[in-house]
Amino acid sequence: MSTGSCPIDHSGAAAACPVTAPVSGAAGFDPFGEAYQADPAGSLRWSRDGEPVFYSPELGYWVVTRYEDVKAVFRDNVLFSPSIALEKITPVCEEATETLARYGYAMDRTLVNEDEPAHMARRRALIDPFTPARLAHHEPMVRRLAREYVDSFADAGKADLVDDMFWEVTLTVALHFLGVPEEDMATLRKYSIAHTVNTWGRPSRDEQVAVAEAVGKFWQFAGTVLDKIRRDPSGPGWMPYSIRLQREMPEVITDSYLHSMMMAGIVAAHETTANAAANAVKVLLENRTVWEEICADPSLIPYAVEECLRHNGSVAAWRRLATADTEVGGVPIPRGAKLLIVNASANHDERHFEHADEFDLRRDNAADHLTFGYGSHQCMGKNLARMELQIFLEELTRRLPHLELAGDQQITYLPNTSFRGPDHLWVQWDPAANPERTDPAVLLRQHPVRIGEPPKRALPRRVVVEEITREAEGVLRLRLADPVGRPLPKWSPGAHVDLEVGGLSRQYSLCGDPGDSAYEVAVLREGAGRGGSRYIHDELAPGDTLNLRGPRNHFRLDPGARRYVFVAGGIGITPIAAMADHVRAAGGDYEIHYCGRDRSTMALLARLERTHGDRLVPHVGSEGTRLDAEHLLATPVPGTLVYACGPERLLSALDTATRHWPEDSLRVEHFTAATGPLDPDGEHEFDVELADSGRTIRVPAGNTVLGALREAGVEIASDCEEGLCGSCQVTVLAGEVDHRDRVLTKAERAVHNRMMTCCSRAAGDRLTLGL
Repeated sequence: MSTGSCPIDHSGAAAACPVTAPVSGAAGFDPFGEAYQADPAGSLRWSRDGEPVFYSPELGYWVVTRYEDVKAVFRDNVLFSPSIALEKITPVCEEATETLARYGYAMDRTLVNEDEPAHMARRRALIDPFTPARLAHHEPMVRRLAREYVDSFADAGKADLVDDMFWEVTLTVALHFLGVPEEDMATLRKYSIAHTVNTWGRPSRDEQVAVAEAVGKFWQFAGTVLDKIRRDPSGPGWMPYSIRLQREMPEVITDSYLHSMMMAGIVAAHETTANAAANAVKVLLENRTVWEEICADPSLIPYAVEECLRHNGSVAAWRRLATADTEVGGVPIPRGAKLLIVNASANHDERHFEHADEFDLRRDNAADHLTFGYGSHQCMGKNLARMELQIFLEELTRRLPHLELAGDQQITYLPNTSFRGPDHLWVQWDPAANPERTDPAVLLRQHPVRIGEPPKRALPRRVVVEEITREAEGVLRLRLADPVGRPLPKWSPGAHVDLEVGGLSRQYSLCGDPGDSAYEVAVLREGAGRGGSRYIHDELAPGDTLNLRGPRNHFRLDPGARRYVFVAGGIGITPIAAMADHVRAAGGDYEIHYCGRDRSTMALLARLERTHGDRLVPHVGSEGTRLDAEHLLATPVPGTLVYACGPERLLSALDTATRHWPEDSLRVEHFTAATGPLDPDGEHEFDVELADSGRTIRVPAGNTVLGALREAGVEIASDCEEGLCGSCQVTVLAGEVDHRDRVLTKAERAVHNRMMTCCSRAAGDRLTLGL
């Protein structure tokens, strides 16, 4: 782009215009093209990998593609105003503008695009119908509709699930939820799609006029329906509820606001859920083993829904406006800049989701997805959508488990930047094989629906112990595999798994080959431990099966270092060995320092000597070659990172030896917790506010945040409850954290945007959590 002109509209902005903007990879970016429509995340992989924030001259927007950057923009709705979320992304021709004016089109602020302080006041006032207790009322209706539509095509052998089920059911549910009379369904169905094209699409001049005509009629008709409800607002539904509430707070819930929400609410509750359902079935049928798993066990469906929302969600991107000069991902963003934040790309960011392009039913952090947005503007209807998706999948897997994608179709998408789902989704099956033909009781079965996201603790998977090998004195190496021979999920160096052994859940680092289809862990017998290692050493045998969760990685290898110094003590060699293997394979510069009492006790030593040669320096206590950390790290080397795992004495020595190094040069993984049991006399009480609901929960001096949340009915995952595994991590939106975990680095602690609820506390009187 030219350095003599600025791409940003600075109307009313005082900030200086940057003379350049990064656009090196932007020339090929086309959010209306086939590649983006079919796979937004895949089409932006180049951006996530090399240019995560770039300016698109074609759009006039800065595009944000990495998870942490997208989340940071969502988090700050003052610096990054949502006011342009419903702005037409394609400039409207004069004739289309005149057409909209003729219908009195006056779309105002809604929950999607209004700023503070108005937004939160309205959100809190209107959220009650979206709570799980209220949403439960809609479950029988959703289930009845889903069954009726499956009935209508079950014997046909072929169906377009979009036209024949998802579009119609979600619209009817949306109307019921809003309290709209059913006789208006056909008209609203026709207008809803036009609103999407008008706001997020790229219609031609002639199409703009036709779309404007439909949108104008949509606006008028929404007003007519709203007037009908006003005449008798006593019925069920969000709009009657809002009208009744308007009498108590007319300054918060205005007439223009209700009209705008009436129209926007239909689109929000209908289209996105229909698209999400079609996307979910498509990706599940493309991952047949997962489809077969949920057919066999419907209790897995809530987890499948969450991974579908992450992997193939229906909301690809949102838009924000920078209200001041700022930075995103280290890139200067001027006041007045428009941002396209691509949450579909963020959901496939390998920096947050291990092997993000794979569909993993047991992914431990699938619920971290940003499909519903994040922070105070997170979608209020998310749990209604989850309910519908669960019921759709239950009905289809129960009655048509032999369903498959029709092979003679080309999947197409409505070109737009933000909402995506296939225009049609043809599926086929053999009606003669329908289970209900031989077992009519199939029609009566029903699995409980979970209203809300599934428990954050990952689903366990069964693994079989293929081999147990004596690796060193007091150390056994286990080889764990899928019972039916399927490859276990991929992992990256530094990852660990949770094994349920002897009634305990214990964490073990993976130490094998990440390319292997099975996992390997090395387990040291801990005589003073809680019993997990004793069970493995004394009772576990080849052929036994275990529950395994993960893999999970809080000890990631930074690929950007120029050189690595790896230091391990005892069984701490397990993650270090995998890291060293990876750097060696990549041709990187490294050295390994492995400390042990005696060679006979040093697991993996022979393999490391064979593989790494003189890159490995053993420090053996019985041979008088103990590690001198001060000498080893006396001189900071630019671009060098030190990775260490081992006993606290070793890690403490390394911390002292690297204090004159650049911050976060030392990356460690701990064996033991940093703190003991809470001492109420040494702690203080504080409040935690839950951003999604506005609830405030008091955390007593003698309880943890985790404990207080659970007592209040808020389900939080956890495993070790010692600040070691990272399972109980939550997002912090406001407040300063008193960090006491062994997971976060110094730099991660400094920003105070996450905490481990099992041990960390508030430094002050209040924290706001992203729950």
